[in-house]
Amino acid sequence: MSNGVPDRDDFTSLWGRPGYLVRRLHQIHVAMFLEECNEFNVTPVQFAVLTVLFNSETMDQVSIANQIGVDRNTVADVIRRLEKRGVLERPASVADRRAKLARITDKGRAFVESVQPAMIKAQRRLVKPLNDEEHETLMTLLGKLIQENNESSRAPLRPNNGRRGN
Repeated sequence: MSNGVPDRDDFTSLWGRPGYLVRRLHQIHVAMFLEECNEFNVTPVQFAVLTVLFNSETMDQVSIANQIGVDRNTVADVIRRLEKRGVLERPASVADRRAKLARITDKGRAFVESVQPAMIKAQRRLVKPLNDEEHETLMTLLGKLIQENNESSRAPLRPNNGRRGN
């Protein structure tokens, strides 16, 4: 151990396991997100779905799942919940009757815009202990780890596979 950081191959303690640290950081982030966004009654995954649709308008469920890296069943459940709130609608696909589409509503757009400042506050709280250089390094390293290990995920990101529905 040097500078309080375990050696690269010392996984005997929890603090020497990158996976544990990532999971713990995820727990902390979710808690911060829920705290900052409490008044909106929205989860990070729900907000991710809304964000993707805010930028794309109409997409099929598989493409949404691919964009945010969750399985189709989770996306289907999230879409049902968001539809009940009136922030999404489920138009029929002209191109493929089997496709399950989702489109953000005007109410959904207004909702995303109202949640955005609280979400940003949660993100800033998470990285507040870092200076600018550390923040940039963190983002670079997280991106690299995600990109290089994406195929090992149960729900790999497929951002370029974003099919649009009609």
